[in-house]
Amino acid sequence: MRIMGIDPGTGTTGYGLVEKQGNRLIHLDNGAIFTRSDEELPRRLQTIHASLAQVIADYAPQAVAVEQIFVARNALSALKLGHARGVALLAAVQAGLPVFEYTALQVKSAVVGYGRAEKGQVQQMVRLLLALPEIAQEDAADALAVAICHAHSHNLTDRLRQAAVAGGRRS
Repeated sequence: MRIMGIDPGTGTTGYGLVEKQGNRLIHLDNGAIFTRSDEELPRRLQTIHASLAQVIADYAPQAVAVEQIFVARNALSALKLGHARGVALLAAVQAGLPVFEYTALQVKSAVVGYGRAEKGQVQQMVRLLLALPEIAQEDAADALAVAICHAHSHNLTDRLRQAAVAGGRRS
């Protein structure tokens, strides 16, 4: 299964692609989409959307995983982040892809084993889990972490479903 993780932001949107083959995770690509702060928000959102749509077209993921928003500091920042997240979701849905959402706690727990892990710990574990030669750019590492979280969560969901089906056959 090919999974695209997205860490949305109006200034920088990270993306990461992994392929799950059995119990192995293979790194395909990662990067960041940068927008200029002096551009109007609609233009920045257009750049994010077009860039994500191109990555989706290039790599043909089978699922997209996005981190849920949790910002309590500033309402305007949360609103702008929501716009960036919206165009990311739109790019995935327009491509006909299922979208899965995870909290930061779920992502950190899946990657580091501890939901309150520091950013540096997440970046280091992403590097180790995907055998990257170096730590990925911060937003790209976060996006890869979201993709890894989905890879682990999707596998667990499949196992539970298979166990339920197998249990139903024994009755």
